[in-house]
This record gives sequence, C-alpha cells and structure tokens, in this order.
Amino acid sequence: MTRLPDAPATRTCRGRFAPSPTGDLHAGSLLAAFGSWLLARAAGGEWLLRVEDLDPPREVPGAADRQLAALAAFGLHGDGPVLRQSTRGEVYQAALDRLLAQGRAFACHCSRRELAAAGGIHRACVASARRPTPAIRLRVPADACVTFDDAVQGTQRQDVAAAVGDFVLRRADGCWAYQLAVVVDDAAQGISDVVRGADLLDSTPRQILLQRALDLPTPRYTHLPLVLDTHGHKLSKSDAAQAIDPDDPLPALRAAWRALGQSPAALEGAADVPAVLLAARRAFVPGRIPRGDPARTAAIAAPHNGHFTIAQ
Repeated sequence: MTRLPDAPATRTCRGRFAPSPTGDLHAGSLLAAFGSWLLARAAGGEWLLRVEDLDPPREVPGAADRQLAALAAFGLHGDGPVLRQSTRGEVYQAALDRLLAQGRAFACHCSRRELAAAGGIHRACVASARRPTPAIRLRVPADACVTFDDAVQGTQRQDVAAAVGDFVLRRADGCWAYQLAVVVDDAAQGISDVVRGADLLDSTPRQILLQRALDLPTPRYTHLPLVLDTHGHKLSKSDAAQAIDPDDPLPALRAAWRALGQSPAALEGAADVPAVLLAARRAFVPGRIPRGDPARTAAIAAPHNGHFTIAQ
C-alpha cells in the first residue's frame, strides 16, 4: 500500500489556484485567480498553481496549457512547479485504501437512476444488481453537521448527511472524485488558505469531513463572489464566458480589481501588468471584498476582456 505523504508542517500562508481544463480562462476564473493571489501576497505568503485534470471526458484539448499561459500573461506566476492531478492516482488510491480499511468508505453499486428514484441522496444502497466496477463512497454519519467560518461569506453550517449523503470518492468509471483529490492535494502542498469562487461553498463541509477522516489539517476558507452574466448565470455555464485576451490583460485585471471591491483609483497611472500588480499589492484591502450573494447581487460580464462589475 502506498503511504500518504506527510503534509508540510508549516501554517504560514500558502494559497493556490486550481482550474479545471474544461475551457479557456474567462472573467470568473480570472477573478478567482487574482483574488487568491492578492490574499496570499497580502499575507506575505506563497501562491501555487494546480491543474485539476481529473475528468478526461470533459477536458478541452490544450486548455490547461492555454490557461497557464494566460495566467503568465496576467503576471500571475506560481511559486513552484505546477501540480497536475492526472499524475496523482497512486496517492489518491492510498487515501482511499486507508478509508476503506477503516470502514469509512464502501463500494456502492447504485446507479444514478436508482438513486434518483430513491430521492437522490445516498443514505443506503438501493442497487438492484452488482456492477463490475462500483463507485466508492464516504460513509457519512447521521450526525455529520459541519460548521466553519468563511472569511467573506461568514459562518456556514451544513448537515452533510441530510443535504449530500454518502458522497462519491471514486466514480464507477474509475475517475477520481474532486472532493477526495482536492483534500489530498491541499494537504500535500501545505495549503493554509483555500480561496475560490462561492459556487464551491457547499463543497467545503464534505472536504472538512474528509480532512477529519484522513487526519489532515483544515485550511482557512475564503469564497469570493461569482461573476455572473446579465441573466444571473455563472460564467462557466454561460454564453458570455468568452476567453479573456492575454494580449490585452489590463482591462480584465482592472475589472477584476473592481469586482473584488477595491478602489479603482489605486491603479490609476499603472501602465503595464507589473505596475498594476505592484499597485494592487500595496492598496489591497481584504475587508472590502463583497459577499456577492447572488440573491442580492447583480453581476454583469461584457464579452471581451470583462468590463464586469459586481454591484452592491
């Protein structure tokens, strides 16, 4: 059995940006990247890059390399080598083996159709037949309520058993589930601060349960407001999610800065990417990041380099 690597002992600030290669970098992903970079730099910490290439059927050929090239054009360079999750199967298997040996995970033969007919949330297997390659799920206790404090969104609480149920760690098609991979890799890279879009807020309690089950540290969490189109759709699900232009980075950087609640005047006079990033580091005020609750917030994305705003 492969042994899980020890997580780095440091708790100094270390953040990361981890896009999935399902398309090119758009305004929403730039906002998450820029916000996580600013928060890491404001704390005097490191910022790493990770490619979450776990789902080959959904990946766009060449997207990962284009994403990394675009980040470089925007001056957002990682402090170390890029970690690609497609190379990490052995480590994920070690984590899964540990959970199985402890009885915390189990093989599930249920199909999606059978689960949907039973209410959609797995609390007991309803499979009518065994599958040749079952999924593996985490056994979620009935009292698994998770509470955590998010730096932007405030105190969050979720009854994981009721809201999610026993969730998948490895799919029936053999692909690793995001929840397992992100927990293992955040620990292995010593990530102290997870900064990402608010669409992943409800995934956090599942990840905290996994961290506890694997005896891994729980990072601090910050979920940034989403960039939505004029119809209120997240950009990755929207026709407005056109790729930002790496040959003309300043408009998108300035727009992301405004969307993070920062003063536009702070970047006046900055004529190139290094100058904008230097000014942004000096003027960044984390407390000004808006919550960006989609129920109360209007967010607009333009089709080119994102003259987008998040209105309060």
